Amino acid sequence: MLVLSRKKNESIVINNDIRIVVVEIRGDKVRLGVEAPREVPVHRREVYDAIQRSLEAGDTPVES
Repeated sequence: MLVLSRKKNESIVINNDIRIVVVEIRGDKVRLGVEAPREVPVHRREVYDAIQRSLEAGDTPVES
């Protein structure tokens, strides 16, 4: 795992087309903005896990 330090309004770039920006820092919470191509799915971890469980159960995932 790569661990980086960033301040508000600073960003990281992944694979030339995904940008993660620190939008706000408030107490122990950090708000991040994600800019990615439309064809790249971006989910919070708990949503991703729920989608994976649905797929394993044979359900059809719902697009958000």
